[in-house]
Amino acid sequence: MTTDDQTHAAELDSARTTLNRAGAARLERRPWEHPGQPRSDGDLVRFAAWDCRDANGADPAVLAAGLRLLSSARVELDQIEAGLLFAARGSGLTWPHIAEALGLGSAQAAQQRLNRVVSRVGDRDAED
Repeated sequence: MTTDDQTHAAELDSARTTLNRAGAARLERRPWEHPGQPRSDGDLVRFAAWDCRDANGADPAVLAAGLRLLSSARVELDQIEAGLLFAARGSGLTWPHIAEALGLGSAQAAQQRLNRVVSRVGDRDAED
């Protein structure tokens, strides 16, 4: 891990700590979460948006922490989307069915969507 990677990881860790201290750690666990599992960055970003819903009372540290985790939350969502698309194909859904569920106009668009998502996930994995 290079120093830049270490710095980036430390910044993400600091943002997670800020949001957990602001109240995210007290949120009720979701059924699929294990007791010791840390909050996902997507959940932390949602918490930051909710916590800052009143612009007059918004904590700048919470806002900054939420913004810092946006990119990581996008990565999580791409991984989830890829998993769902593979699961859909594995369960027998056709590309036209998947396209309809995604609100896309064609089976080809759904296949292209999967290719883009898998490419983004792969590109990020290569960076790690």
